[in-house]
Amino acid sequence: QVQLVESGGGLVQAGGSLRLSCAASGRTASSAGMGWFRQAPGKEREFVATISGSGGSTYYADSVKGRFTISRDNVKSTVYLQMNSLKAEDTAVYYCAARGVRTISAEMRGYDTWGQGTQVTVSS
Repeated sequence: QVQLVESGGGLVQAGGSLRLSCAASGRTASSAGMGWFRQAPGKEREFVATISGSGGSTYYADSVKGRFTISRDNVKSTVYLQMNSLKAEDTAVYYCAARGVRTISAEMRGYDTWGQGTQVTVSS
């Protein structure tokens, strides 16, 4: 079983940057496929980015492509989400999630472990 703890959220002005971290612990923490999702007030949770266990494969939602970068450090068992050129519509609670396999997935049902979430607020 993997446990996940997100950090790095906060308040930033439009056009600014933030880096989210997701520290994973557990037997398969360094090899699990991982993803970031977000949920804005009154909206459904949506996919943001995913990375394979090796870090060799990534995939992004169209809304963040070119602005966000997902990466991982398997020595530290940590996954990152670098967010640049932030917009007001990026405001949401961001969740880190882990899969039971090494591959990527953009589907929520593909993940079996979730973090508690971290708030990102972008002021316009």
